[in-house]
Amino acid sequence: MMTSRPAETEYGAYHARYVALVPELDILTVLQRQLPEVATCMGAVSPEREKFRYAPEKWSVREVCGHLIDGERVFGHEAFCFSRWESARLPSFEEHAYLLHSRYSERPLADLLAEFMAVRKANLHFLGWLSDDDWARQGRVGDDLVSVRALAFVMAGHVRHHMTVLRDQYGVVLGP
Repeated sequence: MMTSRPAETEYGAYHARYVALVPELDILTVLQRQLPEVATCMGAVSPEREKFRYAPEKWSVREVCGHLIDGERVFGHEAFCFSRWESARLPSFEEHAYLLHSRYSERPLADLLAEFMAVRKANLHFLGWLSDDDWARQGRVGDDLVSVRALAFVMAGHVRHHMTVLRDQYGVVLGP
C-alpha cells in the first residue's frame, strides 16, 4: 500500500493547490473517507437549493457536484493511463468547457451524487491494486509532468477544495 506524499517534482503548479490540501499520508483512506463526507454534504442540500448560485456567473450546487464527477473521471483516467505506461501527452482538464457541454443542471442532485460515488468507488478499486512502481509512474498532462501518486492526492484535494467552497459560498452544511 502506498503511504507517502508526492514530492514537489511529481506535479506542476495546477495540481499543487490540490495536493497541498491533503497532508495525510494514506491517500486511499482519505479517498474512502470522502465518500460519506460528500454524501452528507450533498444530502444536506434541499431540492429548492440545488440550482442555487451565489453569483450569476458561478456554478449551481448541481453543477459543482457535476464538476466533482468530471474531476474524478479525468484525474482517475490520467492515473490509469500513466500506471499503464502511457507515453502520450494527455490534454489539460478544461473544466468550464466540460461543464458548458454537460446537462448537470437538469439532473437531480441525488442522481449526481450517485454517479460521483460510483466513479470514486471505481477509482478506489483501481488504485487499491497498484504496486509501488505503479504509484511512481509519471506522464504529461498539458505541460506538466505528474505522477500517479500525485493524481490520487489531486482527487482528494479537489474534493476538499469544492467542499469548502460549498460551505463558504453556498452555505451547505458539511457535517454533523
